[in-house]
Formats: sequence, structure tokens, C-alpha cells
Amino acid sequence: MSERILSSKLYIGIWATLMCLTVITAAVSFIDLGPFNTVVALVIATVKASLVILFFMHVKYTHERMTKVVIVAAFFFLLLLLALSMADYTTRFLA
Repeated sequence: MSERILSSKLYIGIWATLMCLTVITAAVSFIDLGPFNTVVALVIATVKASLVILFFMHVKYTHERMTKVVIVAAFFFLLLLLALSMADYTTRFLA
């Protein structure tokens, strides 16, 4: 397996994207979106985790199927977290 050497521009771009998403997460936390605050925060966190896994852990440049597995797993866990969070959120008002 050959190692892929990535440019500094790519790493700086990914880092800048992660920093922008962190600022967006912090900014959105001050806006009242009701139950969607959790949804937005989890979506942004999933995107950030996917970027870290794909680029900094070099999964993007491994086998093509591995990249698809990571993306599908990220989407699955996002849906799982959303479902559990929304289930908790809806039951709080029933009690």
C-alpha cells in the first residue's frame, strides 16, 4: 500500500473548515430553535467528525469501500442520536 502525501493547503483548509463549523456551532447555540438546536448541533458534530476521520485519519485515501463504510456509519449514528434525543425531548413534556 502506498502512502499518500497530502499538501499543507489541504490540511489548513480542513482545519479552517473545522474552526468555522465550531464557530457556527457556538453561534447557533445562542439562537432558540426549539427542539432543532440539538439537531443542528448533532449534524455539525457529525460533519466535523467525518472530516477528521476522512482526512486526518487518512480513511479517504484507503480502499473506496472503507470510505463508504465510514460515511454510512456516520449517517447511521447521526440518525440514532437524533432519534434518541428527540424521543427524550418529546417525553419531557408528557410527564
